[in-house]
Amino acid sequence: MADWNPALYLQYETERSRPAAELLSRVALENVHSVVDLGCGPGNSTALLHQRWPSALITGVDTSPTMLNEARNALPTCRFIEADIRSFQTEQPLDLLYANASLQWVPNHYELFPHLVSLLARNGVLAVQMPDNWLEPTHVLMREVAYEQGYPDRGRSPLPGVHAYYDILTEAGCEVDIWRTTYYHVMDSHQSIIDWVSSTGLRPWLRDLSENEQHLYLARYHELLQEQYPLQENGKILLAFPRLFIVARRND
Repeated sequence: MADWNPALYLQYETERSRPAAELLSRVALENVHSVVDLGCGPGNSTALLHQRWPSALITGVDTSPTMLNEARNALPTCRFIEADIRSFQTEQPLDLLYANASLQWVPNHYELFPHLVSLLARNGVLAVQMPDNWLEPTHVLMREVAYEQGYPDRGRSPLPGVHAYYDILTEAGCEVDIWRTTYYHVMDSHQSIIDWVSSTGLRPWLRDLSENEQHLYLARYHELLQEQYPLQENGKILLAFPRLFIVARRND
C-alpha cells in the first residue's frame, strides 16, 4: 500500500486534533518524564503532549516514513522512531503511553493492551482514543461496495467493545475510565466525506485497485453516501463520528 499522505490527513486537522485534546484532558498526571505517542502520524497529537509537558522526553512512534518526516519537521525537539506498535519495547518504564486514533489498526487487542500496560511504570497511564465507526454508514458502505464489485474484505475489524476492554485492562492491573463520544462534523458535501475517509479508513479498500477500478469504486461509494447522508437546510451534511476513549492507570 502507498504510504500515508500527511497533507490529506491534515486537511481536517482541527477535527482530528479535538478528540486527541479531549483524551489528554482526562490524563491526571503532573510529574511526567517519559511519554510515548503510539501512531503519532504527522505529529499533531505529539504537539499536544509537548505543550503539556515541554520538559518531558517525548517519543513519537509510527510505521510511516512520510508521516515521521512531517512530524520531525514540525517538532524538532521531540524524538521520532519508525517501529511497529505490536512489537514496540522501551528501555525504561513509561509515565504515559498515548495512542490517538492508531490502535484500531492493530489486531488482537486481547494481547496488545496487556503488552502496552506492561511498558508502564507503577501509576503510569495508558490513554487511548479509537474511532468506533465500524457500523456507521461511511464504513458499512465501504464493505458493501467492495462486495458488489467483487473485492475481498480489506477493512479493519470491529473493536471488541467497552465491556471487553474493561475486563482486559482490569485483569492487567489497571484502574479504568472508559467512555464513548459521538462527534457531528459539519461537511460541505458528500465528496468531503470521501476526502475525510480517503486518508484513513478508505485506504485499505483502494489498495491494489487500478485507476479505473478506483474510479468505479468511488463513484458507487459516492452514490450510496448520498442516500445515507441527507443535506441539512443550509446544504451542509452532519457526519456522525463515534469514538471510544480509555484511560487506564496501572496500579498493580
